[in-house]
Amino acid sequence: MSDAAIVTLAAVTSISVWTGDALVAFVCAVAAGCTIRAARQAGVRWLVLAILVAVTAGVHSHRSWADLAPDRLGTFEGWARLVDDPQPYASSTRTILEIDGERFEMWARGRARQQRVTRWRGGERILVRGERRRLDDARSHRVAWQHVVGRFDLDWASDVDPGGPLARASNRVRSAIERASIFIPGPDGALYRGLVIGDDREQPRDMVERFRSSGLSHLTAVSGQNVAFVLAACGPLLVRLRPWPRWAATVAVIAWFVVITRFEPSILRAGVMAGLSSAAFVTGRERTPIRLLALAVTGLLLVDPLLLWSVGFWLSVGATAGVCVVGPLLADRLRMFGPIALPLGITLGAQVGVVVPSVLVFGRLPLVSVVANLLAVPVAGFVMLYGLPAGLLVGALPVLGPVVMFPARIGTRWVDTVAMLGARLEPEPPWSWIGWLGIVVAVAASQLWGRFLRR
Repeated sequence: MSDAAIVTLAAVTSISVWTGDALVAFVCAVAAGCTIRAARQAGVRWLVLAILVAVTAGVHSHRSWADLAPDRLGTFEGWARLVDDPQPYASSTRTILEIDGERFEMWARGRARQQRVTRWRGGERILVRGERRRLDDARSHRVAWQHVVGRFDLDWASDVDPGGPLARASNRVRSAIERASIFIPGPDGALYRGLVIGDDREQPRDMVERFRSSGLSHLTAVSGQNVAFVLAACGPLLVRLRPWPRWAATVAVIAWFVVITRFEPSILRAGVMAGLSSAAFVTGRERTPIRLLALAVTGLLLVDPLLLWSVGFWLSVGATAGVCVVGPLLADRLRMFGPIALPLGITLGAQVGVVVPSVLVFGRLPLVSVVANLLAVPVAGFVMLYGLPAGLLVGALPVLGPVVMFPARIGTRWVDTVAMLGARLEPEPPWSWIGWLGIVVAVAASQLWGRFLRR
């Protein structure tokens, strides 16, 4: 099938998951097969596959929402598994507990209780006692992508069990990175952890805000760039293996990194794309980025339809689509800028890809993000590539910390400085939107000027 046919299949899957209705999904698949050129060219095989995928996705989506109703409420006393690391806020700390196979969010309030809860780590088992309650409809919909079915009001918590082998292994790696971040003073240590493993829990509120205002918040969310750098760091070992052992080792490295970064939606998308790419390489199949992205979206939504309601998932998908499709086109039209034409086109393409979710959710699309990304992304990439092996080394041998972590310290300081200047220079609406209009006009004018010169 062509790339366009695979992208159409991903769109049909998304619509089916969104509606959660098997009949609507069937109609969408048939309509796409009859009206969209790429689907018609793919023939009956595509139509049969689309109907099967659409109906499966619609039924699975409906069941997933139905499963969000808690089976048991009331008092609980026993062992609960921590799904993710606790997330601190201004006056409380949020965490998600798995109790009898169901997930409940818990808010710890009070200084003493918050200090205790923040020491917990994802995958650990906690002996707790409390009350399981329902969530209101608005809150239930907001946390649905995390499969949270209710709220847990904690009475007390005592013993902590380190959990299974996988949880213990991932927590050891994250602890090593945390120990290494001590050698990067102040908030930059938290920024370093965000760049390397996506751990942004201890970033100050003003740092979070300036990264959002400058359009750099994607740097602290692990994504395809992190996966690429991890594979690049392992490259000297992987290339020595024969094709199939190399594929198995590559998938194992990807899975290891996904576990360490706590199965974030963006890293799930990136991990599945990387796994598909390695499988296509070893089997000699076509592996264009947009094809891999469409297959990853289709597969992930079939497995977990509730991902569709994750803002992080769609920001990741949109940015990747923009980089893969729009970025090269813009770079070709911006050749007058010489060596920065490609990074400028890729940056603008990513912004085009996230414009809809950014505006709908955050109400803004920072104008300064174009320049800020050009200045910050290369250095942030260095921190990602260097920071993980350096952090693991320093975590094991802290005596090397001041020397080994110095490059990462300089890199994180640069990234934060760019974010700080970008936040200060970002114009207020409507000037930011006028600026974006000017960029669109400039790109269109450069295209017309290029046609004029060719004639």
